[in-house]
Amino acid sequence: MDFGSINATVFFASLMVASAPILLAALGEMVVEKTGVLNLGVEGMMIIGAVCGFIAAVTTGSPLLGFVIAACGGFAFSMIFAVLTQIFLTTQVPAGLALTLFGTGLASLLGQNYVGIKSPSIPDFHIPILENIPFFGPVFFQHDIMVYLSLVMVILVWAFLKYTHAGLILRAVGDNHDAAHALGYKVVLIRVFAIGFGGAMAGLAGAYISLVRVPQWTDGITAGIGWIALAIVVFASWRAGRVLVGAYLFGGITVLQLNLQAAGAKVPVELLSMSPFITTIIVLVIISIRTKGASAAPAMLGKIFHNT
Repeated sequence: MDFGSINATVFFASLMVASAPILLAALGEMVVEKTGVLNLGVEGMMIIGAVCGFIAAVTTGSPLLGFVIAACGGFAFSMIFAVLTQIFLTTQVPAGLALTLFGTGLASLLGQNYVGIKSPSIPDFHIPILENIPFFGPVFFQHDIMVYLSLVMVILVWAFLKYTHAGLILRAVGDNHDAAHALGYKVVLIRVFAIGFGGAMAGLAGAYISLVRVPQWTDGITAGIGWIALAIVVFASWRAGRVLVGAYLFGGITVLQLNLQAAGAKVPVELLSMSPFITTIIVLVIISIRTKGASAAPAMLGKIFHNT
């Protein structure tokens, strides 16, 4: 199945890989925002996870341990944001921006001795029988475990928010934190847990980039994916299914522009490189307008909770 010089099987298999880190980061941020917290530090947490996971994997020779350390690194870094915004009641937007700037600089410092080093590879997890199906086997059933984890997390996050009592409480905090507090729920604690979850997911996303997609360490390795994850959450109307669509849309356009560059398309490289960002935002804006997605925003998003 070829379209010109682009092989459809390879294209869609690559799409799955390219979308995994975006999906992980966006799902984590969606849970955070569902509690009414706007964390613009996703990019910073991702790059911290990327460098922590890379260093751990190179040092121990275990990429799986690298992912664990990356999740811990992202979680620990997110706690800085949690303390600033939930304890000291700092405004969330500048706190998130500061987290990204701090994370970018710290990751550059930590990774300066690892530039150019190749990370140990993570083995693919082929699903028996299904992997042999023409086209569908290589596209869906011959990936590493993190690709499957990202898809499982979509289902788990959706089910948690929609069907569980804890998910209902989390959404209630985001819709009206004062009412939730009056009912006896620990608003600050719930938000801290959500922020930690978002940080761990961002850490995993960053590690996937440095251990699988690249796989080596370079400064600025996340390349703005954290900002795309933030945009996807908003324009997907805070729904897990739409986050999946947005992540796969961006991943698909990213892979397509790389294929077009390799095929020598007569389009400026700069235009091809920026096309994933532009196209993803335009399409998701259209979806948001048509479905009035802004009304789905948590009512307390970005607002400070004063525990009186």
